[in-house]
Amino acid sequence: MSNEPDLARKYVAELLGTFLFVFVGAGSAVASFTFDPGASLLIGAFANGIGLAVAVSATMSISGGHLNPAVTIGLWLGKKTPAKDVIPYIVAQLVGATIAGLVLISVLPAATGSAVHWGAPGLNTITIAQGTVFELVMTFFLVLAIYGTAVDKRAPKIGGFGIGLTVLADVLVGGPFTGAAMNPARAMGPMLASLAFPSYWYIYWIGPVIGSILASLIYSRFIESKAA
Repeated sequence: MSNEPDLARKYVAELLGTFLFVFVGAGSAVASFTFDPGASLLIGAFANGIGLAVAVSATMSISGGHLNPAVTIGLWLGKKTPAKDVIPYIVAQLVGATIAGLVLISVLPAATGSAVHWGAPGLNTITIAQGTVFELVMTFFLVLAIYGTAVDKRAPKIGGFGIGLTVLADVLVGGPFTGAAMNPARAMGPMLASLAFPSYWYIYWIGPVIGSILASLIYSRFIESKAA
């Protein structure tokens, strides 16, 4: 019984942290479309990177600051997260992301928000297969950064900052083609809130989850294991 409040705090931290990240990330897409469409890529990259850096830093000491179902699955396979936390974390992340989407829908102009699908990511000029691989590769490097800056005991204490910078860089590269979600919750929150799903919605699960698993296995077996 004594552990229940601690577990509740972890799940609430994941919910609130994911809410913050999705609110800032998806909200920036609507804001940039409204006021400066020409700068949407830069605005989106910085908003997602800084938003995630703040959210991870705020929740890292409580829940580990996953805020991403793909990260939770990868860290579980890398034996960094207990199995009992996997499903509750993912549920909390999806709930937080969906609430963020609902709040954005309730406070932003409908015409503008719907024009950019309330900040949900989408494919542009590439195929579904290419988009899946793009999301896989970006998430692979994101999870490597998470291991190298936050999980590894030898890591410099820059977890949230390093993770945010990785997302910023990934959005600059992949944003124009897939929306650079790298996170099923970031993609699904606006989709669930608006009940609008593109036919290829599943790539935002498949790509990030596989990328996270590969990064976790490679880091834990070939990099972290070499520590003395």
